[in-house]
This record gives sequence, structure tokens and C-alpha cells, in this order.
Amino acid sequence: MFGHYFQTLQNCFKVSELRSRIFFTLGILVVCRLISLVPIPGLDGATLTQFFNDLREIQMADGKERGLLDMYSMFTGGALERCAVGSLGIMPYISATIILQLMTAVVPSLSKLSREEGGRTQIIKYGRYLTVLLCLGQGLVMSFGWENPGQIFGTWDTEKYGSLVGEGGWWYRIRTMLLLTTGTVLLMWLGEQISDRGIGNGISLVITVGIIAQIDTAMLGMWDIFFPEAGQGHAAKGIVLVALLLAVVGVVIAVTQGMRKIPVQYAQRNVGRKMYQGGSTYFPLRVNYAGVMPIIFAQAILMFPSQIFGSVGRMISEKNILVSLGDSLNYGSGWNLLMQSLMILFFSYFWVATQFNETQISDDLKKAGGYIPGVRPGNATRDFLHHAMSRLTLAGAMFLVVIAVIPTVLAVQFEIPFQVAQFFGGTSLLIMVGVMLDTMRQMESHLAQHHYDGFLKTGKVRGRF
Repeated sequence: MFGHYFQTLQNCFKVSELRSRIFFTLGILVVCRLISLVPIPGLDGATLTQFFNDLREIQMADGKERGLLDMYSMFTGGALERCAVGSLGIMPYISATIILQLMTAVVPSLSKLSREEGGRTQIIKYGRYLTVLLCLGQGLVMSFGWENPGQIFGTWDTEKYGSLVGEGGWWYRIRTMLLLTTGTVLLMWLGEQISDRGIGNGISLVITVGIIAQIDTAMLGMWDIFFPEAGQGHAAKGIVLVALLLAVVGVVIAVTQGMRKIPVQYAQRNVGRKMYQGGSTYFPLRVNYAGVMPIIFAQAILMFPSQIFGSVGRMISEKNILVSLGDSLNYGSGWNLLMQSLMILFFSYFWVATQFNETQISDDLKKAGGYIPGVRPGNATRDFLHHAMSRLTLAGAMFLVVIAVIPTVLAVQFEIPFQVAQFFGGTSLLIMVGVMLDTMRQMESHLAQHHYDGFLKTGKVRGRF
């Protein structure tokens, strides 16, 4: 089997167009990593990196704070820890895209624009403008946070670490805000270039390469578990984690590729003087139709409420209802996991309701002369698709809930370092698996055009070209 994969890799570089796309993609990804390494002038990124390293080494540190900081750093590819130009990452663009997707479902003018010719291009342009506005706001807030690190990082010791900002003031804030905005806009543009001229989905690859860049930290954490020092950790825990990792990855691949094939029959029809023979095909309904979006929605909403309630409450007094509410919503708490699970269930159905239009599918089948065997065309077909998709969405949503809570449970309850736990589920694992499968399909498409075997020839992965 490995010989087949090596031969396929050789075939990839035999096709000149595919070879150029692969090298172009790799070059752009290197530039993306450089953006996450270039520090912002006037900020001491080495001090913040040391603070994050100390948090990870101190076993008795607050696991909730450590997990929240590591989660945010994961989305930026580690740029946040270095006070780099790419500290905002690509998430403002993702947030802008999500906002416009939701607004398209509820704002009639945007919904009408999305169905017009060239409307999607205009909506993408709106998304870019909204990304810039979000970056300016988040960049200004982040500049204030770096000026006062003790308000963001609860365990920040001013006597030990000092100040992150060499010289504060509004010039520093405006400069930092513009640099952070420039970094995110550049990442957005590079991702779009990959989608147009490279291989794979550019924005997803930018996120994935940031996650993979932290795999060395995860490997060191696994090493500490396998080979404990001074009585810390346990080798048996590492063995269990490896078995869990293989099982979770296998399940994620199976569910990501899982679908229900709805058979569709086409009757004979006359077009002009020609009669076209009817045929049969199938309509795929994916189990995880919403993908990783429900988890991103839920985690984005629950990332900051505990800090906001806690900060506002402590301005009034040390103990009040706002402080208690903030503590109950802390990362890894029972209420946080419960709210996250309910939000994932809700957003799974919400995403399917906004993206899967069974009425339009039923009308299109009827116009094309197609029908589902045993189901009458029209309203009966619409109800059948709605019922089938609702049951699949429930299964997919329950799968997302389990996958989303695995890293949190491992990090908080079993004291597994978050850099290790994030590769056992959650957003990072779903993104990596989905991006890898999508990139392999696109490469296989190019190989099939030149009569070469692809990566998925001998496997059971559905959807190969």
C-alpha cells in the first residue's frame, strides 16, 4: 500500500500543472508562517513567549486559564505568543464570512443578491470590507490588552515579566492596530491566491498549517507522558492517549466521509427530435453536513463571556452575581460544557436550515424529470428530504458534541497539556482531517485527467473522482 502512495506522489510531480500548483501552495504557506513569526515593533514578544512556556510547565497553574489561552493561540498558529504581526490570525475573516452567511439567511436583500448572477462575488467583497472593520476593532482592543497584560493574563507577574510595551500611548495603539489589520488582510489575500492558483482551499490550509506548526509542542508533551521525570505523568497514560488518538482520527474520517445516498430515477424525455433514455443516480446527504462551523460558532461565543462578567463584576465588588456567573462559565466547567453542547446542537440545525434548501432541490428534480422511487414528486419529496436530513443532522450534531468536548475534558479533568489534547478532537482535528481529504481529492482530480491513479484508489474513502 505504501508503494502505491509513493508512486502516486511521483505521479503528482509528473503533471506540470499540478507540480506548479503544489510548489506555489507550499511557497505561500511558508510566507504565512513568516507572518506569524515577525514581531510587532515596540513589543517584547520573547517575554510573552516565556510567560506561555511557564504556564505550561507549572502543573499547579490554573488549567482553565491555560486552556483558554492555548485555544486562542492555536487559532493564530502561535503568533499570539510572540506578539507577531499575524496575532489576529485568519479568524476575523472567518467571523466576517459567518456573519454574512447568517445575514444572507435572514436579510431579504442579501438573500436575493446571493441568487443573482455575480451576487456571490459581491457578497465576498462585502466580507472583505467587514474583515477590515473587525480587524481594526480587535487590533485596538489587543493593543490595550498588551499594555495591561495583568487584566488579560490573570497570573501575570509584573515584577517577574515586566511590561510588554516599550513605550505606550496612542501612536503605539494606532500603529499596532494597523499592523495587525495588515497581517490578517495579507493572510486573507494569500489564502485566496492558494484557492485560485494553488491546490486545496486556501483559507483552510492557512489555519491547518498554523495548527500543524504546533505539533512539535504536542510531541514534547507526549514524550513527557511516556517518559516521566521526577514522578510526573505516567507511561500508561501515554499509551492510552495514542490508542484514543488513532480511534478518534478513524471515527472522524469515517463520519466526515459518511453519507446517505438517496436514489434518484430519471424518466425518458424528449428534447426536440431526440429522446433521452432515463437513468438512475443518487443524491448524497452527508452525515456531518455542517462541518466544523457549529463548533467554531459555539467556541467563539463562549470564549470571552466568563472574562467579561468577571471583570465587570469585580469592578463593583469581589463577590456578586456577575462574578459567580463568570466563574460558572469558565473554560472546562460543567456549565461551559453544557452550554457548548447545546449551542453545537442548535447551530448544527441552524446551519443545515440555512444551507440545505429541500424545496429548491425538490423543484429542480421535478423540472429535470427526476424522482425518488416510492416518493411522489413535489411536496412529498420535500418532506422526505427534510425528514431524512433532520435525522442525519441529529447524528452529526451528537458526533460534533463528543468531538468538541474531548480536548476540554482531557485538559481540565485529566490534566493533559492542551497542546496534546487539541489533537484528540475539537476544531483542530476536524479542520485537519477535512482539509487533508479535500486536498487529496483535488490532487486526484488532476491525476485522473492525465490517466494516473490517485491516492484514494485502494481505499474506501467515498467521493473520489
